[in-house]
Amino acid sequence: MEKTSTAQKTYTNRGYIAAVGSALFLSMTAIFIRHLTQDYAMPALVLAFWREVMVAAALAVVFAISKPELLRGVRGHIGTLAGYGLVLALFNAMWTLSVALNGAAVATVLVYSSAGFTVLLGWVILKEKLTLTKALVVVLSLLGCGFVVNVFNSSLWGFNTVGIVAGISAGLFYAMYSIMGRSASQRGLNTWTTLLYIFGFASVFMLGFNLLLGGKMPGAAGSLADMLWLGSEWLGWLILTVLAVGPTLLGFGLYNVSLRYLPSSTANLVVMIEPVFTAIFAFIVFGEVLTTTQLAGGMLILGAVLALRLKKE
Repeated sequence: MEKTSTAQKTYTNRGYIAAVGSALFLSMTAIFIRHLTQDYAMPALVLAFWREVMVAAALAVVFAISKPELLRGVRGHIGTLAGYGLVLALFNAMWTLSVALNGAAVATVLVYSSAGFTVLLGWVILKEKLTLTKALVVVLSLLGCGFVVNVFNSSLWGFNTVGIVAGISAGLFYAMYSIMGRSASQRGLNTWTTLLYIFGFASVFMLGFNLLLGGKMPGAAGSLADMLWLGSEWLGWLILTVLAVGPTLLGFGLYNVSLRYLPSSTANLVVMIEPVFTAIFAFIVFGEVLTTTQLAGGMLILGAVLALRLKKE
């Protein structure tokens, strides 16, 4: 019995470590994205397309050279993986639209409505336990996110129905991404093989979003030529490549790994510490000073996640 308990604790700890690692790497993406969108004026959806293409290409090359068997084993799951890729593309599109219409602060809090969606969907679809502890952690984490991104500044909020709907939709699609990731792990699909295929499908869908929504959606390509926005800017392409094969690949990869060990609702809650890491990196890279309110918000999020882990004990 004691061995079983120890093994289960180790199993769960791996999930928490992977989720925290995911939050750490995903928080770095904001630094790269800010640089590309500000210094190169790169449209956000064009940037998202190339991130997805490069992640899929990097995984395909690595697998072909080192583990060709990881390119296979998806027969009978292509439809599921295509749907998973569509959800990933929709999440990226809605997140981008939310940032464009709401600003980064409001968009960040809205996207983390995914925590509540994930708890509810996990309970309904995957039969995960719906506990009072999880509900409290959702509330405290959202409150902490609000403090970290200064969302309680009334000037940041305006009557923007489309923006609010886009932000909440981003949260819903992120929750769906978590649920589908947990389902894929339960089907026995390799985490990294799954990542290869969903990013491959997402890049196809994102290309469609750019070409079909150009001029209608903020950040979409206005024409086919805009898909090569960076042109001969080799440094821009290098930064984009590092963004894709570094923080993006490792961030999403570790998140999918965490879904092997943790309920989707728990993994999603742990990753809510991402804004804390983002604030720290903004301080280190851009010299943005952390306010007392931001520090309090960070402590609130970390405390909520710690309480979730201690409850497991």
